[in-house]
Amino acid sequence: MESKSEDPQAATQNFGDEKVEETILLEESKKTKKFRINPPMGKVNKIITNGVLGVLFCVIIWSYTGREVFPGGNLFGMLIIFYCALIGGNLLHLIKIPLVPPLPPLLGMLLAGFILRNTPVLRDYIYINQSWSSNLRNTALTIILVRAGLGLDPQALQKLKGVCLRLSMGPCCVEACSAAVFSHFIMKFPWKWGFLLGFVLGAVSPAVVVPSMLLLQEQGYGVKKGIPTVLIAASSFDDILAITGFNTFLTITYSSGPVYWIIIMSFFEIILGVSAGIIIGYFLRYFPSSDQHIVAWKRAFLLMGTSIVAVIGSNRIGLHAAGGLAAIVLTFVSAIQWDHEKVKVQKIIAGTWQIFQPLLFGLVGAEVSVANLESNTIGICVGTLSLSLLARIFVTFLLVCFAGFSFKEKIFVALAWIPKATVQAVLGPLALEAGRSKNLTHLEVYAKNVMTMAFLAILITAPNGALLIGLVGPKVLSLDKPEEAGEIIS
Repeated sequence: MESKSEDPQAATQNFGDEKVEETILLEESKKTKKFRINPPMGKVNKIITNGVLGVLFCVIIWSYTGREVFPGGNLFGMLIIFYCALIGGNLLHLIKIPLVPPLPPLLGMLLAGFILRNTPVLRDYIYINQSWSSNLRNTALTIILVRAGLGLDPQALQKLKGVCLRLSMGPCCVEACSAAVFSHFIMKFPWKWGFLLGFVLGAVSPAVVVPSMLLLQEQGYGVKKGIPTVLIAASSFDDILAITGFNTFLTITYSSGPVYWIIIMSFFEIILGVSAGIIIGYFLRYFPSSDQHIVAWKRAFLLMGTSIVAVIGSNRIGLHAAGGLAAIVLTFVSAIQWDHEKVKVQKIIAGTWQIFQPLLFGLVGAEVSVANLESNTIGICVGTLSLSLLARIFVTFLLVCFAGFSFKEKIFVALAWIPKATVQAVLGPLALEAGRSKNLTHLEVYAKNVMTMAFLAILITAPNGALLIGLVGPKVLSLDKPEEAGEIIS
């Protein structure tokens, strides 16, 4: 009986103790919540994460290479140029002027490298070995060639073959010859150097033309007559011709044998490059097969790997013209039967280009030193470039006279065919590198002028070309529906 009487009392006491403990826990949890620090989210978190990743990357590289990541080392210079070029491109992209199309980010990348080179304190700590710089630019050239090969549409080329061939070959050859003549009489260039310079300047820039044309195509301007399509297709062929011509005259310029033998060897290199490209392209068309996993990534890796071996390997053994042609041909041949996988491969290659683009234009800008320029060099270079551009515009207008375009549309095509950027950034410094590798210091004057011309060509034509396409296009092209695209008179 006593135990029964004690049970309610004990239960009441236990209940009270539990209540006290619960109250204490609630108070402690409130204190914990009160003093809890919430980690940052959104952009702040992203900036901190990327910063830590960057520091971790540098520490890992330091573990392997030592002083290369410190100021004055190759990796330090490469990272500084990369990030500064990236910031310069983003800053230029943020500049928006009402009724004016956006400027190409590559211009900001170019200026970032130029500022780094010509700022007294910074240039003492930023250094990149010439072999590193050369390999990086050649890799960027390979990506450009692969993208050009993937951008060739066999059906569009068959439909627009007449005007496409005229646009891709005529303006480039005429501008190359015009630049050779003007540079010979104005800049006192030898004829070989004049034609080498001409093919550097002769290439149009897909990095400027293609995005601008796609924007007009999406809005429906000029679609019925296929103007954006033909300019996009012809830009790839234009680059192929310019690169092939440059490599041919680079071989002629730095070779001591008879000219006729050099020309014969150049044709041999072209045949060798095309043949090798066809053979490798047929192999990559069927290997890997479409039933494998991550087939797009495998194809992209094989495509880039074989193209890099073709470009850099051919330069290593002295066959400069063969490698670029092989890269373009193997890309075009292999991608013909890839169907939907081709789009995936293009996206992967485009992602690779986003890494190498800042390096390419930053390195080119860093090659131009104001201190080494003569007082009248800029004026002479701009004059030669302007005369060559006028010849290009006039010939382009004549070549599209039989394509079924109106007078205003012919003017637009001629103006849209002047932007220069990617090919000039790659080819401009190659002549200087070739001279340094062979210790031909007496030719450095011509090589530096070629590089300066390439820099000025990008600086002048890339922004102006983008502005002309964006401003003139909607005013002179007819507004059509995308499904109304028709055939062009060839």
